[in-house]
Amino acid sequence: MKILVINSGSSSIKYQLFNMPQEEVICSGLVERIGLNDAEIHYKSNKNKIDEVVNIPTHKVGLEKVVSLLLDEKVGVIKSTSEIEAVGHRVVHGGSTFSNTTVVNQKVKDKIKALFSLAPQHNPPNYEGILVAETIFPNAKQIAVFDTAFHQSIPIEAYKYAIPNKFLNEKNIRVYGFHGTSHKYVSEKAIAHLKLKKSNIITIHLGNGCSMTAVKNGKSIDHSLGFGPVTGLIMGSRSGDIDQAIIFHLVNNLGYQLEEVKSMLQNESGMYGLTGYSDLRDIESEAEKGNKECQLALDMNAYRIKKYIGSYAAIMNGLDAIVFTAGIGENSDVIRKLVCTNMTYLGIELDEEKNKVRAKKLTEIHKENSKVKILIVPTNEEVEIAKQSFQLIS
Repeated sequence: MKILVINSGSSSIKYQLFNMPQEEVICSGLVERIGLNDAEIHYKSNKNKIDEVVNIPTHKVGLEKVVSLLLDEKVGVIKSTSEIEAVGHRVVHGGSTFSNTTVVNQKVKDKIKALFSLAPQHNPPNYEGILVAETIFPNAKQIAVFDTAFHQSIPIEAYKYAIPNKFLNEKNIRVYGFHGTSHKYVSEKAIAHLKLKKSNIITIHLGNGCSMTAVKNGKSIDHSLGFGPVTGLIMGSRSGDIDQAIIFHLVNNLGYQLEEVKSMLQNESGMYGLTGYSDLRDIESEAEKGNKECQLALDMNAYRIKKYIGSYAAIMNGLDAIVFTAGIGENSDVIRKLVCTNMTYLGIELDEEKNKVRAKKLTEIHKENSKVKILIVPTNEEVEIAKQSFQLIS
């Protein structure tokens, strides 16, 4: 069965075509910088690789470009769109409505649209991807896989906020959690690798968006992102945890409008707000040159991660492994070293030589006598979406 997976972001579309259940990647690629003059499309199959700068004003045009490559006489991998039996979509926010992977119908689309305000940077392009795919692949089942679904196992003492009960009971205001597809994928890989029947694992997803999950016996029991994807760790442009009194002070005493504060916390804060750089590679390079603001930002980033490791080890009453994943988690030996330094009390001991290796597969980077295993597990949300889509429709 051929399943196309679409991960539609605010200005990009990741895609992979799988032959399931073998999990064979037929082709993969990325459309990025949608809406800009120098948009790029990348396409890779076993026989061909294409990288082009093209005009892609909308997600619809981007997906049409992808399909034209899939069908191309020279580089294509299918002869008709009817060969694709399902299209799996990453949808960031499923609210309290969706705890499982779901076949998309009008009612599901309406619910996703109703949740736009909870994930304004993510749900609208996710929704757009579904609409476009319905037009291009009219015979395929459209499947929604929700980032929030993995975190539905979080117990009430962890997901309920200490505000009046009516806000949970009547308005569903609670911790939802995000990056669930990634946390589920890497935690399952880690548990299988370590051959653990019972396990206490912390998964650390570090990219432009960052989050951590306490995974006990394969189930999410706490998570650093909450009602929306802004809390917790310091991220690329998002602040992470902040005292809410600061928001009131900015509005009531410093003359800021609420929309200005919202935009600042989501788009102008985090590592970008601390350094003026949005790419961690630039920040690490500047820190090496002696830029004190960049070095402080790296230290702050690692400090916040350490705090969450300590708290999650406490609530699980133990710790078997920590798992680094996503773009920064997989590639930044600097961040991994800062996080794992001076953590011997918790049994975390990093092997600095192993840490320098850029891993493209599951890799152990702890010392032999480390009580807690330290793993790099490359995430693959697209594989997880394909797996869940296949399981649902078969």
